[in-house]
This record gives sequence, C-alpha cells and structure tokens, in this order.
Amino acid sequence: MVEDVVYARLNSPVGTVWVASTEIGVCKISLGAERSGAFLSWISQHIGPGESWEDPELMSSATSQLAEYFSGTRQTFDLALDVRGTPFQRAVWSQVIRIPYGATASYGDIAQLVGKPTASRAVGSAVGANPLPIVIPCHRVIGGGGSLVGFGAGLDVKETLLQLEGAYPL
Repeated sequence: MVEDVVYARLNSPVGTVWVASTEIGVCKISLGAERSGAFLSWISQHIGPGESWEDPELMSSATSQLAEYFSGTRQTFDLALDVRGTPFQRAVWSQVIRIPYGATASYGDIAQLVGKPTASRAVGSAVGANPLPIVIPCHRVIGGGGSLVGFGAGLDVKETLLQLEGAYPL
C-alpha cells in the first residue's frame, strides 16, 4: 500500500518543529536539531514510497496545537495519530502518553508499568524511538534520581520543554 504524507513546519522555542501526517493521523514530529533531510528520510523509511509534500493549511490543526503548547496554553492534544512501532515500543509509548503535563516518570517507572520491571534500558530504547515527541511526551521520562538523560533532540531541548511545563528544575 502506498501512502502519501503531508507535512509542515513551525518555529518554536526549541527551533524548527517538523510535523507530518498520513491520512490516518500525525505520524512524525521532529524537534529543532533534526533537519528536513533526516525528517524526510524517516518518512521514506517508516511510511514508504508515497508522495510527500509540504502543506501548512492541511496541517493547521497539528501546527496550531503545537504552537499553543509552546505558548503555554495547551497541555493535552486532540490529534488523530498514526503511531508506528514494535508491540513493545507501542506498549511503552502508551504509558508515556499518560504522564501528565508538568510531571515526570523514570525509565524504571515505565518498565514497571509495562510489566517488565528489569527492562529500564529497553524502555529507554523505546522512548528514544518515539516518533511523536511532545504529543507522546518522552521529554517527561527521566533517569533514576531525577537526572535528565537520553533525549534525541538534545538535553537542552528536554530541559526547555520541562521548564515550559514547570517540571524543571526537578
């Protein structure tokens, strides 16, 4: 099956945010450090060989909600999602999305919730593969003892997002 992807970008306190959607829903969000080439490469690798094009109007709901989040007026999202990952990744992400705005959870906490109490490292890998940061708030997952560890867009971006939510310093 060939799927088309539409995408848009917006400026934010953490740099350019890229957001893409299939007809099912939002499938990829990339933050600041990731450039358009890497973003489009992810789409090609995970969605397939369909057409991809930029259309800010079609993406206005997603970009508006993200802009509201960055302005501090939105704490939850109302977006259709097209989440792609392994069953374990999806189990981890289904727990991460439950972490409330302004709160944090440790990798160990998430491991307990998915029924794999000794799998903190595997949870870390799954969190790191999250295609929808902010919407699936992987920035809210922290190391044991409250340390800021492991964020693909950089720890400075993780810190900024947690500060925006009032969850940092811990």
